[in-house]
Amino acid sequence: METLVWVVHVLTAVVLVGLVLMQHGKGADMGAAFGTGSAGSLFGSSGSANFLSRSTAVAATLFFVTSLGLTYIYSHPAQQQGVMDKVKPVATEVAVPAPADDSKSREIPK
Repeated sequence: METLVWVVHVLTAVVLVGLVLMQHGKGADMGAAFGTGSAGSLFGSSGSANFLSRSTAVAATLFFVTSLGLTYIYSHPAQQQGVMDKVKPVATEVAVPAPADDSKSREIPK
């Protein structure tokens, strides 16, 4: 899950940078008045601003949501379980031998 959020986050960041760089600044309107602006663009003179603005807003929202998701993932770490953590121990009886009578071996020879 974490990898998926990372992939979406990075792709959204790249798309967001691209969308911001494609937009025209506020000063681009004066250039269009003199014939060098975006008057003949693909979306028309005002259609590109609306399309790019809305696309940027969607990408920014998605970037914000993935940022919050990554923050949540890293603030609540999951319990790491290995394969052996799921195995229940088997109760077995182990026969313990009785201690040998060492009273004779403890005598000190004379």
